[in-house]
Amino acid sequence: MSYTALYRKFRPDTFEDVKGQEHIVKTLKNQIMAGRIGHAYLFCGTRGTGKTSIAKIFAKAVNCERPADGSPCNECASCRAIAAGASMNVIEIDAASNNGVDNIREIREEVAYSPAEGRYKVYIIDEVHMLSIGAFNALLKTLEEPPSYVIFILATTEAHKIPVTILSRCQRYDFRRISQETILDRLKELMEQEQVEAEERALRYIAKKGDGSLRDSLSLLDQCIAFYLGEKLTYEKVLEVLGAVDTEVFSDLLRKILNENLAEAISTLEKLIMQGRDLTQFVNDFTWYMRNLMLVKASDEMEDILDVSAENLDRLREEAKMIRSDTLMRFIRIFSELANNIRYASNKRVLLELALIKLCRPESERDELSLTERIRKLETKLEQIMAGTVPLSVSKDAQEMIGSAPVRLQTEQMTDADPEEAYQAYPAAEYPKAAPEDLQTVRSMWKSIVGDTTGMFRVVLSAAEPKFNAQDANDTKLYVVFADFLAERYLDNKEKKEELERIIAQRSGKQVEVRFVLAADEGIQRGRLSAIDIEERIHNFIHTDIEIED
Repeated sequence: MSYTALYRKFRPDTFEDVKGQEHIVKTLKNQIMAGRIGHAYLFCGTRGTGKTSIAKIFAKAVNCERPADGSPCNECASCRAIAAGASMNVIEIDAASNNGVDNIREIREEVAYSPAEGRYKVYIIDEVHMLSIGAFNALLKTLEEPPSYVIFILATTEAHKIPVTILSRCQRYDFRRISQETILDRLKELMEQEQVEAEERALRYIAKKGDGSLRDSLSLLDQCIAFYLGEKLTYEKVLEVLGAVDTEVFSDLLRKILNENLAEAISTLEKLIMQGRDLTQFVNDFTWYMRNLMLVKASDEMEDILDVSAENLDRLREEAKMIRSDTLMRFIRIFSELANNIRYASNKRVLLELALIKLCRPESERDELSLTERIRKLETKLEQIMAGTVPLSVSKDAQEMIGSAPVRLQTEQMTDADPEEAYQAYPAAEYPKAAPEDLQTVRSMWKSIVGDTTGMFRVVLSAAEPKFNAQDANDTKLYVVFADFLAERYLDNKEKKEELERIIAQRSGKQVEVRFVLAADEGIQRGRLSAIDIEERIHNFIHTDIEIED
């Protein structure tokens, strides 16, 4: 006797055997028991979720001689004939290959004849979205007013392709993706019946790879069992058959990337290629690993959502402390783009190596997140220089980030310096003080300067206007005039002021003193002094020593 695939061998025969679609099963059983059976049904949902199986069970139930609680008995002549595919009352049509007007006309002619046995003629049209427009139009009238003994069940994975005129004439049922736990329980049950020994970890991985499709999971399980026929199915064997990679490899690779060790990252990739791992699946799985890491970083209560072992969860929590959120989002963006491109690429290895270079070398990209990462790396190096923990050596890329002027800081001068004094000494040593004409240059590049900031600070700067006192050559301050009260929180924010001064210095190569002013208080238009400047002059006048002559 020929071998029967697992998904065919264990296809459900009753409503009780259907897994993960309880909301649909209950509704259909209630209709059968109450005698409120519709004339047209539309089953929508992803592949392998039970659309065709439930359609066949429903066809048996409505024609069953002895239905029990809405389910077919599977023992009467009608049930046996339908199960064997020999019943004239159940007609299955594949719309992918029978999608023309003539095929539908044949159905219209057939429905005129009542069933010789049983109560209903059931037409199951699979992949109904593949019908042509003419075929849909031919089906429309029959679907609207069929004979009382005819039931249409339309099944599709792409309901959006079906005309509205068809949708409005059907009862629609949306099939959900089956949960990983439900699939796992079903796989365990089938392994006991098949008397195959398998690790739960192996079955859990297969259930995860099924992606909500029980049929896909059973096909993968069938493949793994056939490869190791007669042997215990272990997690490592499943990974080998499916060309997948263990999560420990993802963890090791991510740590190498965070350490910017490109050579070792490429070496890890080389080992995976030599082991015959599928690169497309590797990209998808590594993206999923980083997704789990992002969820762990976002909340401490993700254990139930992630569905990972305690050991892997501890590893994810440890790595979540090693990486910033914006850096992780940049990693996910790069690999998500790679997942779209690598599927049809002729040289997948080159694309993957290029992605690893982008992760380890943010200076190779010019997007906002990459520039932010480069600035952060430079700031870290400068902090180390100021602390005297590393010798003063700055790479060419770092010098480009700082500006055109070479680094002239002396480590011995900065070792014992106060952090605020160190910051003031840094721009003073790096850049010459701005002249009035330099302020005009800063104004001309204001948009690019604002683009280097982030968050709400960037929003308020976008609405602000940079100004300077053109009538006073000694006044070389840049007044950032905020448009409204939303920026009031930044008026006395020293950190944001220093951040903006640093960005301006990097952009213009000049040291500029920045003042934050609200539009309601500023008075530097037409040569008037700002409110801040007036306050300073009054303060200086009050504290000036005055000599009174007799």
